Amino acid sequence: MITRDLAGFFELAHNTPTDFGPATARAAFLVAPDGFRLAEQSAQDNAYMAAAGAFDAARASMQHRELQRAIATAVPAICFAGNPQTPDAVFPNNVFGTARGRYIVGRMRHEVRQREAARADMRDFFRDVLGRQEIDLSTQPHACELTGALVIDRVRGLGFCGLSERCDEAGARLMHEAFGLRATLLFDLAAGEYHTNVVLAVLAGRAVVVCPNGFADAAVAAAIAALYAPHAVVCDAAEHAAFVGNCIALSGEGVWMSAQAATALTPAHREVLAQAGLRVESVALDAIEAAGGSLRCCIGEIY
Repeated sequence: MITRDLAGFFELAHNTPTDFGPATARAAFLVAPDGFRLAEQSAQDNAYMAAAGAFDAARASMQHRELQRAIATAVPAICFAGNPQTPDAVFPNNVFGTARGRYIVGRMRHEVRQREAARADMRDFFRDVLGRQEIDLSTQPHACELTGALVIDRVRGLGFCGLSERCDEAGARLMHEAFGLRATLLFDLAAGEYHTNVVLAVLAGRAVVVCPNGFADAAVAAAIAALYAPHAVVCDAAEHAAFVGNCIALSGEGVWMSAQAATALTPAHREVLAQAGLRVESVALDAIEAAGGSLRCCIGEIY
């Protein structure tokens, strides 16, 4: 099922077994912020990006290295070299994704990011080292920026796909098929939002963080929160702006977010996560956040 019908989707979702796959990834991959700078094409539809003068390449590199060291305490974490010709490559989950026995290459909206999909070393790693079947969506015309646009509940096989200039309905259908999902809900993001994973995170299949102001229709956000209640963090405007929604569970015990996000997270919402068995782990990423993404955007998952 791939649908915009809230009633139909959530009737299925509430009765979907938690046997689709593991709740969290086996490993993580990152791409170093080499050549870190403002990507002017990406800034056209990413309101979170700072002005060029706010980019600090040395600080971004230091923070990214610390991010790898930190998350390696939860899962094996490998880092590919960056490329000065692809300044957004520090956010690799939009371009490369994994599912059972396969890896998926996304179709990026902007040409500066389309270059990332052509990386032979990363394709060789997934295909030849990990032995994954390739599903290449990068050469077709429909934008589908993988787990930036599509938030996946891996234990239920459910997808939540926010449509914007970074993903259209045809692209969403291609991702639904590539990841082999049971059901995917389509909805519009609010004006000014570019990726679903900035405003929504499903954590180990048992909790959710949702930013209602990021949805064109608040009813969609409310229905998603209800699916995971009582373990639903419904972010206020300050939490939304601080990237609380851009978090990830890398194990069944912890949820990772940036230091800015962890500071903005209210005590009540921290307790919601604790009740779900998830302690908050954080890493300072303010330099990288200048590029319009935060911790979850930096992490590609290997399932």
